Amino acid sequence: MAIVVTGEPMVDELLSTDPLALLIGMLLDQQVPMEWAFKGPYRLRERLGGLDAAAIAGMDAAELEAVFRQKPALHRYPGAMAKRVHALCEHLVKHQEGEAARVWTDARTGEELLARVEALPGYGQQKARIFVALLAKRLGVRPPGWEKAAGPFSDATPRSVADIDSPEALQFVREWKRAQKAKGRNKTD
Repeated sequence: MAIVVTGEPMVDELLSTDPLALLIGMLLDQQVPMEWAFKGPYRLRERLGGLDAAAIAGMDAAELEAVFRQKPALHRYPGAMAKRVHALCEHLVKHQEGEAARVWTDARTGEELLARVEALPGYGQQKARIFVALLAKRLGVRPPGWEKAAGPFSDATPRSVADIDSPEALQFVREWKRAQKAKGRNKTD
């Protein structure tokens, strides 16, 4: 399976094949439309001439922020998100030898996978659970216990980016979220 969230084949291909791009896209997925967030890594790669955790971690934080602020900005909050991406890459260099995929390829259980994702800068519990579900549903990363680790995001209810496999699914997830909001519920209910 693949990541199909932006509607742009080249961007979705990057998300499907570059673990760092996927981690950054998920990190940027807050307070902006999903498509905009997940296009961020592609645009960042264009601006930097590549995506490499060690290279980004080695950049001056102000330099990375300037890259995020270039028009069009990579996020609604370019300064804060540049700092988070920088911290994410520093973490990957320190704990995963700069290899983003090691966050999940070395995890033996769903519990361990969730702990590794929650340890990433910018990933709270809900984002981490969604990411575990995304790895399982879209990329086939399913260590024992992943369903429990992903919580409600492991079920068949189309509630997050983990459930998007087509433009139609994206619209279905949006409609479901709107309906939940109208009922005073959130995506975990």
